[in-house]
Amino acid sequence: MTAGQRAARAHDPYAVLRFPDFRRFVGSVLVLTVATQIQAVVVGWQVYAITKDALSLGLVGLAEALPFISIALFAGHVADRVNRRRVVALAIVVMVGCAAALLVLTITPGAFAGGRVWPIYGVIFVSGVARSFLQPARQALGAELVPRELFPNAVAWRSSIWQIAAVVGPALGGLLYGFTGPAAAYGVDLALTGVALGAILRLRHAGSARPLAEESVTESLGAGIRFLRGEPVLLGAITLDLFSVFFGGATALLPIFAADILHVGPEGLGLLRAAPSVGAVLTSLVLAHRRPLQRAGATLLTYVALFGLAMIGFGLSRSFALSAILLALSGAVDMVSVVIRSTLLQVSTPEALLGRVSAVNQIFIGSSNEIGAFESGVAARLMGTVSSVVFGGTVTLLVVAATAWRVPELRRLGRLDGKAVNSKQ
Repeated sequence: MTAGQRAARAHDPYAVLRFPDFRRFVGSVLVLTVATQIQAVVVGWQVYAITKDALSLGLVGLAEALPFISIALFAGHVADRVNRRRVVALAIVVMVGCAAALLVLTITPGAFAGGRVWPIYGVIFVSGVARSFLQPARQALGAELVPRELFPNAVAWRSSIWQIAAVVGPALGGLLYGFTGPAAAYGVDLALTGVALGAILRLRHAGSARPLAEESVTESLGAGIRFLRGEPVLLGAITLDLFSVFFGGATALLPIFAADILHVGPEGLGLLRAAPSVGAVLTSLVLAHRRPLQRAGATLLTYVALFGLAMIGFGLSRSFALSAILLALSGAVDMVSVVIRSTLLQVSTPEALLGRVSAVNQIFIGSSNEIGAFESGVAARLMGTVSSVVFGGTVTLLVVAATAWRVPELRRLGRLDGKAVNSKQ
């Protein structure tokens, strides 16, 4: 293929969708994300209905975050050494078991007697272990399915598919819980997780193991960290996202907003959970159809600041419609950040290191969602629900200012495309 043909294909907005295995891959992402979003809504409402305690919602996030922190580096090592397709499949098998366990607990009389919710925390912990292995392996597997010059297009479409699922999942979870109860919702969760497993098993790309010659396990575990330390732009982007998500997110507190502030019930909770993804879907579809951003660094900083402002507005809102709009806005601007960071990670990282660098990214970003949920629960307990959300949005603005000052290379970052390959390769 000539350079001109490669350039034309790179600018074809549907280029990656012409690869059958990539379609199967994003199909699995779509279905599994719908399932996990249904599960998140049902678990959140169920735990709050049993305990009526904001901290109990934060503990759900903590139960999932602990595996992210403790296992992520080893999971990245596995993703770069073992067949990635097999790792993804085994992780989803465990998630099928977790969905089944939540269903069984819900239909078992007395399982939550006396406000006891620790069995739910236990299942979420095991699910977190599975997700720790799933995320780096799936990130790296997705990069194997398309040519490198199509990475930006692949990231945009994969993000679009994920966000579409994140719209459907919470809304469906809230409706299922509100009209049929938690058992039916968990049943749908279980069925969809099984479908996602089937899609991965149908991949024709078999993948292969990647032995790491002349490198101990300990050296391998630290390789991703060492690589990021030499990449100030990528490290700065990941750190910015970490702190903005850690302090700025309000997802864990949405059951409280739905029940006690906006008074819209589980159906309203599903719509609130879906609202950020509505904005994100529209934004990601625009990004998938346009050429790479020309001033990626300045755009990243601006849009993370807008995310913080949207969170402040959401915390102060008492209108369900306005709250949903502000959440949609937060999802729209956050999607720009996600696409920039994910594209930067894939085009800057050697393929042999992608699993381990993705694992470090998982520690920064994945755990920040769950630890951020715990932080939100603690902050809500200490200063009140509304004050904690406004505080988090304000801290996000301060983090943006600090990052722009401390990492000028990120501020000056220009165009991102598939040719922006790290020189260490």
